[in-house]
Amino acid sequence: MPRAVRLVEVAPRDGWQSLVDYIPTEIKVELIDDLADCGFKEIEISSFVSPKAIPQLKDAGAVFRAIKRQPGLITAALVPNLRGLEPALAAGVDKIVFFISASNTHNRKNLGCAQKETLLEIQTMQQHLPDNLARRVSISNVFGCPYEGDIAFAAVVELVESLIGIGLLEITLCDTLGVATPDQVYNVSARLQELWPKVDFGLHLHDSCGRALACVIAGLQAGIDRYDTAAGGLGGCPYAPGAAGNLATEDLLFCLERMGIKTGIDSQALLAVARRQARITRSSGSHMLAFTAGCK
Repeated sequence: MPRAVRLVEVAPRDGWQSLVDYIPTEIKVELIDDLADCGFKEIEISSFVSPKAIPQLKDAGAVFRAIKRQPGLITAALVPNLRGLEPALAAGVDKIVFFISASNTHNRKNLGCAQKETLLEIQTMQQHLPDNLARRVSISNVFGCPYEGDIAFAAVVELVESLIGIGLLEITLCDTLGVATPDQVYNVSARLQELWPKVDFGLHLHDSCGRALACVIAGLQAGIDRYDTAAGGLGGCPYAPGAAGNLATEDLLFCLERMGIKTGIDSQALLAVARRQARITRSSGSHMLAFTAGCK
């Protein structure tokens, strides 16, 4: 089991994208800067998507230009297509995050095209990136799809192989619907790492069924040391009906601390940011926020 873990904070992107009430740009910038001060090495800041699709993130460029660029902090942005790539590069992102679904049906609903078309789009975008710009790909619905049900492991392997073939060696396996079980996470993670030991695999877990933390433990046992989490447990995919928020960063962080696993993140500072965020968004899926609110 890893003795140190990398936590990628995704609340500013995945956590806020489905919120109905618009968060003013200056408030977003303040929260992101506060999160960076907690010690994160990577934060998904926003997504360069159509404002009609996700109005909450229409200010992605303005947010990137306004945040403090702290030494050692990687600022990442989700980019679905070539239309979003130019403004993302102009905003000075440190890492481009591509995404594709393991489910062809979900891919069509989420991205408006077949999986094979998305692969070609990602390959084209790769050709437009500077060689030294970091990039990652997130695969949605690896552990189950709201439209197709279970996803065959062979289909995941085929997709991973295709992504590696176009030069992507940092891959996040996403439980978009939040239905994964610990044994499933362990088996998929272990087998993929056996097939491609040099690929940096990570996990992105939603907590719809209350199993996300248990799935992290399974991931740790399989050797995964990178996890996407969201302060306050916010999040959810508009094209995955029933999906709850992400695993709350503070919930995982306090658990890892008790296990003696290092993250480099200040848990008390993070808790304070999560509390402020909850007041602003009027929403939270965090056990630690609820627990500490009742402590004297």
